[in-house]
Amino acid sequence: MSFLVGARPLFVKEVLRFWKVSAQTVGAPVLTAILYLLIFGHVLQDHVEVFAGVSYTRFLIPGLVMMSVLQNAFANSSSSLIQSKITGNLVFVLLTPLSHRAWFAAYVGASLVRGSAVGLGVVVVTAWFAWRGLAHWGWTVIFATLGGILLGALGLIAGLWAEKFDQMAMFQNFIIVPMTFLSGVFYSVHSLPPFWHTVSRFNPFFYLIDGFRCGFFGVSDVNPWESLAIVTVAVLGVSALALHLLKTGYKIRH
Repeated sequence: MSFLVGARPLFVKEVLRFWKVSAQTVGAPVLTAILYLLIFGHVLQDHVEVFAGVSYTRFLIPGLVMMSVLQNAFANSSSSLIQSKITGNLVFVLLTPLSHRAWFAAYVGASLVRGSAVGLGVVVVTAWFAWRGLAHWGWTVIFATLGGILLGALGLIAGLWAEKFDQMAMFQNFIIVPMTFLSGVFYSVHSLPPFWHTVSRFNPFFYLIDGFRCGFFGVSDVNPWESLAIVTVAVLGVSALALHLLKTGYKIRH
């Protein structure tokens, strides 16, 4: 675990990078989530009840929290890498004796911190809307942590692959956004047509949000242990790919 010692300076640098502009990196996403809650909650509050005894506004809150965690964890690692590549600052990190494991720990760790900060901000601001405590707080912590790691690693892959901002936007618009909106943030996937319901069952974001929502209400569309197993496999697979790309220096050393 000695690589964690080496990762610390890079981790601190990455955390300070987004924290210096926290109004943009933390405040703005929290505001966006609040707007989603106000608009969708107002329009659908009296028309949709997904779980018995759970209002639509309450149902929406954990989905928005997890969506904020995922999107900001991805944005942190991906934007940092692509900016460093384009400006040429990445060479200063390449000159250090940090291992690929240290790079991974630093970038993904900082992504987890940013995602958690935004998610916590959404929880605090939305608490007065419909807060009634957590049914199983352990599930919320587990799935929020795994979600931050998964999207931090995915952002790392996207940042390594992309060579300009247009490619990064394409990755986000054609992969991250569709997966987010097919994950059940605003609805239960059981309300989808058969084809899209089947597609959603292959989406790891769905299991993250469903497991996280189980922590709030104690009920979910899928058994949380099944969700945990699927998400764990996804995290291990994406992390292994990210570590491999870092080890081989994909698009940064050659």
